[in-house]
Amino acid sequence: MNKLVIKSLVYMFLGIIMLISHQAVAQTAIEISPDYPQYWSYQGEPVLLLGGSVEDNLFQIPNLEDHLDLLSSVGGNYVRNTMSSRDPGDLWPFYFDEESKLYDLEKWNQEYWQRFENFLEQTSRRNIIVQIEFWATFDFYRDIWDRNPFNSKNNSNYDADRVDLPEEIPTHPIFTDNPFFWSIPKQNNNMRLLWFQQKFVDKLLSYSLNYGNVLYCIDNETSVTALWGQFWSEYIKKKALEVGHKVFVTEMWDPWDLDHVSHRETFDHPETYDFVEISQNNHQKGQQHWDNGLRQIERLSNMGYLRPVTNVKTYGNDGGRHGSTQNGLERFVRSVLFGSAAVRFHRPNSGQGLGEKAQAFIKSMRQLSDRMDFFNAQPRNDLLTDRVDNEAYCRAVEGKSYAIYFTAGGEVTLDTSEYSGSLELTWLDIMNAQWSAGKKVDVSEKLVIKAPGEGQFVALIKIN
Repeated sequence: MNKLVIKSLVYMFLGIIMLISHQAVAQTAIEISPDYPQYWSYQGEPVLLLGGSVEDNLFQIPNLEDHLDLLSSVGGNYVRNTMSSRDPGDLWPFYFDEESKLYDLEKWNQEYWQRFENFLEQTSRRNIIVQIEFWATFDFYRDIWDRNPFNSKNNSNYDADRVDLPEEIPTHPIFTDNPFFWSIPKQNNNMRLLWFQQKFVDKLLSYSLNYGNVLYCIDNETSVTALWGQFWSEYIKKKALEVGHKVFVTEMWDPWDLDHVSHRETFDHPETYDFVEISQNNHQKGQQHWDNGLRQIERLSNMGYLRPVTNVKTYGNDGGRHGSTQNGLERFVRSVLFGSAAVRFHRPNSGQGLGEKAQAFIKSMRQLSDRMDFFNAQPRNDLLTDRVDNEAYCRAVEGKSYAIYFTAGGEVTLDTSEYSGSLELTWLDIMNAQWSAGKKVDVSEKLVIKAPGEGQFVALIKIN
């Protein structure tokens, strides 16, 4: 047997082993729950994703394992990971030549990819789901673009005229002044640039497709045309299918109003986007936040496109630009109760990150979802009377259990006229993640429920 035949057999054998490995990953990977299509399933069980983290490009932080352990210790199982390199200490994905002081887009920065692989491994060990964003939009504008390896002045692979990329882009991404996001065949057909973009995506997938705890998002707060996201979504899915793996992809649009027509590209196209990212709803406050989020899920259901809705960025932090700490904590709980499949606190100072308050709220929502028939429950504010806007919110399995969330104390009435016997009422102090002792309550036609204080509480009522 000659060397060429032996070499071919070895490659074939390795290919078979790799395919078997990918199929094994696929059998235990995250997927849309067959029983509750509004939610995810992981390792065969429906799962509510809850999280928070100190950074969005989590694979770049130095104390990664300690941070993931902290998240796990409070019941968290969901993080965001942008492939961003904008902060001090971050690495770029490409090799940097010290002599020329230029990046080589044909070669890799091995430490960058080692960080990424370690991140995937450590999250997988802890059953933490990762939502990856391929293109960190803000890395391609203003001061970050000035040092980005894709900028022609920073690499040895092409010049500005060859790829039609400006060396300076002083504007905000909302103006879409970087042709980087127009390279695909149906737009500028910038084949030289697209080749290096493809290499980056292929390299990322060469790691991530070995793990079953990964969700994919194309961009962060994009304002470019729908063709860009559609191209990469189809490409990523096909690359996964080539190794027997199914993946789930979404896009994140910039407009804060979810009724903006751009968001319809995800809502109305389940063939392209497998789940819907609605983090921009977290710019809304109070009753409007609840009504708007719930309306999106109802819209999906009415169209026959019901699938998971995620909130990978929950804004709100005193001193930040997107609402107070109270706003952020309320948004987190409301998103869980109106039916988001995944909810995460955004990094400081735009969000709570994984600070003490975030830890308490993650722990509390995990405890609540474990204590009730959460996946069969529905938002049911219609069961409450004597309620004012943003005072209280109800999620219930009518006739069995009711969770009533008070944002800042208050008192509402629950209609229990159809039941007889007794109820068990237990209070959850969300800020301290502590439960009161349960007490029996005789049923009357109406049950008045008053929060035990001015803070944020959940009344959990179960019918005996």
